[in-house]
Amino acid sequence: MMKKNVNRRNFIQTASLAAAGFYVMPFFASCKSDTSTRHPETVNKMDKDFIADLDLQLTALPSQTSIYPNSSTKTYSYKASIIKGSEDNLQNIEGSYLGPVIRVKKGDKVRVRYENQIPAESIVHWHGLHVSHENDGHPEHVISEGETYYYEFEVMNRAGTYWFHPHPHKHTGEQVYKGLAGLFIVSDKEEGKLNLPQGEYDIPVVIQDRTFNDNKQLQYLGDGEMDRMQGFLGEQILINGKIDNTLNLGANGKYRLRLLNGSNSRAYKLAWDNGEPITVFGVDGGLLEAPKKLPYLILGPAQRVDVWLDLSQQSENSRIKLVHLPIPLDMMGGGMMNGGMMGNSSSNHLPYDTQFDILEINVGAFAENNAQLPGELSSFNTLAATDAINKDNPRTFTFAMGGMMEWTINGRTYNGTEVAEEETVKLDTTEIWRINNGNQFSSDPDDDSGMMGGGMHGNGGMMGGQGGMGNMMQMPHPVHIHQLQFNILNRNADKVDDKLWEATKDGFINEGWQDSVYLLPGMQMDLIMRFEDYKGLFLYHCHNLEHEDMGMMRNFKIV
Repeated sequence: MMKKNVNRRNFIQTASLAAAGFYVMPFFASCKSDTSTRHPETVNKMDKDFIADLDLQLTALPSQTSIYPNSSTKTYSYKASIIKGSEDNLQNIEGSYLGPVIRVKKGDKVRVRYENQIPAESIVHWHGLHVSHENDGHPEHVISEGETYYYEFEVMNRAGTYWFHPHPHKHTGEQVYKGLAGLFIVSDKEEGKLNLPQGEYDIPVVIQDRTFNDNKQLQYLGDGEMDRMQGFLGEQILINGKIDNTLNLGANGKYRLRLLNGSNSRAYKLAWDNGEPITVFGVDGGLLEAPKKLPYLILGPAQRVDVWLDLSQQSENSRIKLVHLPIPLDMMGGGMMNGGMMGNSSSNHLPYDTQFDILEINVGAFAENNAQLPGELSSFNTLAATDAINKDNPRTFTFAMGGMMEWTINGRTYNGTEVAEEETVKLDTTEIWRINNGNQFSSDPDDDSGMMGGGMHGNGGMMGGQGGMGNMMQMPHPVHIHQLQFNILNRNADKVDDKLWEATKDGFINEGWQDSVYLLPGMQMDLIMRFEDYKGLFLYHCHNLEHEDMGMMRNFKIV
């Protein structure tokens, strides 16, 4: 059955070889009904006049992965092969269900022939990339098993670590959890002038939490509605799709760790176990102006950072660990994060309020390289609040629980291609968006007083008190805006729980270009962004994938 502009093809997949001379590290070696409709007439077909620098075949398919020794785990995987381009453009991850890593240069014209071979509708979102509506991976563009979608776009982003993953409404969490995610790494001339680590010293580190049953199979939403409401939390940490979270690096080497929080809903408070500060020199949208040293780093779902690791002071056979430090999220009033109204969770997930290991680095034989981290990394102009057309009246978006026990934005849930008046913006304008993590419990989008009352601390109100439904709403929301990178103007924590703020305040990065932020309960942030190059329909949503699948996602339209 042919659809207009959707072509069926059966491709015989071959795994592309790792780039010649490019080193691959061994361990990397109850919801509201969906009223959306399919619009096949808007789906891309291949443009014969589009001359691609890189032409890729990318297929999503069921797979079997040996995550545990002597056993096979059912997964989903993206498999890629090069039709046109260099082998340097593609890095497959040996022995992992994740990947591939796609490497491009700013200005490259890219065609991706995406074939869906999983038994469900799907589409690919290029997270963080500045592309048109047709190339963004909107849920309205989902294709069925056996269908192919053509992406054709020019890479307009700065050098940085971006990624790609599915974006079908209601099923994003499950498909990402089963393995559909990969990195999209961009380089450019500005970054190329720096002597940053390259090749085997440039290491992707994808952090995910997963749960396995006794048969070594992935277990998703084991606590059912509880996991949906709070977001899935796993029992163990996987690095780059592997249970072996060790990395063997050379003494005296200088490394670039590209960290991605690829977890469905879990945030991390990352620190070195030896007490050394963690040095960050890049975020979602590329290099910072200067490196930033932090005692620990808060990394919310979907966020990326570039971390500098200098082993010149480490002796051979020593070890360093990247650990998660405790965050008081599990104990917030006995609310949702700890069971709340749905009773005590039977899950054995890793508690937020304990320390656990993320990554262990074994320092091996001498491996000196001459990479350097300069004090000045990049020069760019951030957006000025004075240039925003709404500087005196920012658009406000409240992420909160709605009156029908739904995760909402301004009291609304996702509804296909629906766009509200306050979600329509104009091309070639700069705006401030004010996002806040409120305690709204009302079906009225204009009412943010909340039937619960009591704000963050749950005092008073119809449902106030410790452990009630008021506390159920005390949850962070990682917010992602499609199609653009924004600057953070401010982060207001006046209504954030004191203990939570004290435990996290020194781990946030407000500098640079970002596309995802971690919004604590009670927090308000002003983001400044510019709408340029493309008109059309794009998404903004909570990147807690279970919240997103439940409808905490909306469209904004550039006209």
